[in-house]
Amino acid sequence: MSKDPFIYKFKTPRSNYIYDINTNMLVSINKEIYDILGKKDISDSIDNSSEEFEIINEMKKSGLLSPNNIEIIEHPESYFLESTFKRRLNTITLQITQQCNLRCKYCVYSGDYDTRTHSNKMMTIEVAKRSIDFLINNSIDSNMLNIGFYGGEPLLRYDFIKECIEYAENKAEGKEISFQITTNATLITPEIVSYFERHNVFLTISLDGNKEAHDKNRVFATSGCGSFDVIIKNLGEIKKSFPKYFSKILFNTVIDPKNDFSCTNNFFTNYETIKDSTISTNLINYNYSKIHVDKNEDFIINWEYELFKLFLYKLGELSKKHITKLQDAYFASIKMTLFDRGVTNLRQRKAHPGGPCIPGIQRLFVNTDGVFYPCERVSEKSEIMKIGNIEDGFDIEKIYKLLNIGKITQDQCKNCYAFYFCGLCAAFADNLTELSKDIKLNNCESTRKRVENMLKDYCMLREFGYDFEKENL
Repeated sequence: MSKDPFIYKFKTPRSNYIYDINTNMLVSINKEIYDILGKKDISDSIDNSSEEFEIINEMKKSGLLSPNNIEIIEHPESYFLESTFKRRLNTITLQITQQCNLRCKYCVYSGDYDTRTHSNKMMTIEVAKRSIDFLINNSIDSNMLNIGFYGGEPLLRYDFIKECIEYAENKAEGKEISFQITTNATLITPEIVSYFERHNVFLTISLDGNKEAHDKNRVFATSGCGSFDVIIKNLGEIKKSFPKYFSKILFNTVIDPKNDFSCTNNFFTNYETIKDSTISTNLINYNYSKIHVDKNEDFIINWEYELFKLFLYKLGELSKKHITKLQDAYFASIKMTLFDRGVTNLRQRKAHPGGPCIPGIQRLFVNTDGVFYPCERVSEKSEIMKIGNIEDGFDIEKIYKLLNIGKITQDQCKNCYAFYFCGLCAAFADNLTELSKDIKLNNCESTRKRVENMLKDYCMLREFGYDFEKENL
């Protein structure tokens, strides 16, 4: 095993840095130290009486620049899975229907992805109730429970949702319970919203921007017409009748890299009905996709320009009226990942990259047949992602394999500077029958680039005086 420091070097326009992987610390260094730390054998590169030698020696005394000691890739939760899944469940998402009244062109169920397609399958009330019972019976250590309703379009089964909610409220005695629905909002009515408000139901509404951007992809199944006008009409009625509830609605925007990003940005920043709402953004998901579309140059330029303006705002150089809320998530991720990271000790022999959650513990997905998946984002065609069912409970052996995804690329993971920040879970290595080393490695480059960009952006903001302790979102 190498005795070289387990570090990653990078530069910003103003300074030189190392990210010390073992301690999770960022350290600004001068050019001389930066150059020395890039050499293979540091001890042979400097004079023992030099200032640089003293600086490096002091860094080592403070715990920095230690070698990589990781020998075994294994997640620390691996040996607690049995008890975890018997006691700590807190969320399930029920796929109550595979029907949808829209045919969004980028939809994972459109046929362009290696997963199921739209169908008429629906969950029975028996499966739903047994799933709710399963959640309650395996949540001894969880005081707060959440049940999600997913489709297809869940509001096609509004009466079914009500029956599930009332059953869960009666069964979850002594626990706080909330509900979550992701909807296209074409079927929502004041009556539905009134019920949701009374029963602690949180709404996420899919809306992709202005009429042109939205209707390009989100069209009705029967007519092929865009859904924007119907949704906007419904939103106006909700905001007028239930302003407090409307203020809590989350809007989810799928950004098409072929669209004009600036138009989407202007819509969410200036459109009266939703300009004060919270927006969650995602680029079109190409995981499991049979096709791929690269971002065009204009999209990238506009995206980077809006991020640049956000940084200027954070530094007090630009008014808030000039920035987009579509970039807030990236800034929040910088703060959460880097400022809130804490100092750690990765010098143990056994560790695991930071990517995977415990599959199923936070977002257990139950399909119409009662089959368990880690979450709603994985393919229902995948054998490796089936982690149990309502009859037999959890398959702990499968969950162990998914949790320890780093084992299939352990030689690469052990020496990766993004070890602590890796966001890759088993879904990014899934070939539908097993976990694939090649598929996972294909996703590694973008992950490392994301981490590098975040490190540089974080350090640059601090160099220019941004105080991450203050709230300025």
